[in-house]
Amino acid sequence: MKIIVNGLGIIGASLCASLRAAGHEVYGRNRSREPIGYALEHGYIDGEATSYDGAEVIFLALPPEITLRELTQGRFPDGAIVSDICGVKVAAEEAVYAERRNYRYVGTHPMAGKETSGIRSASPDLFARANLVVTVSERTDASAVSVVRRLAKDMGFGKITTCTAQEHDRMIAVTSQLAHVVANAYVRSETARSAHGFTGGSFQDMTRVAGVDEEMWTQLYLYNRENLLAETDGLIRRLEEYRDALAAGDGEKLRGLLREGRLAREEYLKKQ
Repeated sequence: MKIIVNGLGIIGASLCASLRAAGHEVYGRNRSREPIGYALEHGYIDGEATSYDGAEVIFLALPPEITLRELTQGRFPDGAIVSDICGVKVAAEEAVYAERRNYRYVGTHPMAGKETSGIRSASPDLFARANLVVTVSERTDASAVSVVRRLAKDMGFGKITTCTAQEHDRMIAVTSQLAHVVANAYVRSETARSAHGFTGGSFQDMTRVAGVDEEMWTQLYLYNRENLLAETDGLIRRLEEYRDALAAGDGEKLRGLLREGRLAREEYLKKQ
């Protein structure tokens, strides 16, 4: 199966590497030249693609705004499967289905990555046992979804969750976007900036995802702003409960809040 991946950052290059390791014919596209050379040197791709001609499957591993532009303006082969890995899905579906397309669209979102970015952080096993979300609607071609799911297994993904674009965006506001907002706000503390020698696992856990690419994440937040606003407002209300208990010196209230949080985490872990 000939596959083209457009965008050779950490996710796109890892798609290439894992698919080629599984025996697929994989070609890469990228705006700048250095990642193409790196991908060829490390055996991530069979060659460079200058167009989408001949591709059976195309993965778009691009920033949100460029993804939407490519979904609407890209010149894809008739009947090809086009799958984006963008972190927002309602906007992508709206762009695709605004008019009739000659390709079959399947939205995906790999729940994998590192604190670092770029092709030098890519690896063939980045997706080993990772979660993948596949978004579908009444317009989604079932056979195209089957192909994408099979390729996902070839790449090493573990659990594959299928849902609507709306459900994806609602959940991702909590599991990804809010976590990045909290980490980014946390490290802006003046105390945190002078915490060398005082940090341990808790600090590392809280700050791991603070170093976002502000251009890309601003796009993601704004495309999903209603869901993210709702979750941010909810978090602020919950934080105010802790603040009020501290201000009042109310140990019983504080113990109750901490117990509630502990039990919520335990309940989540039981469902893993």
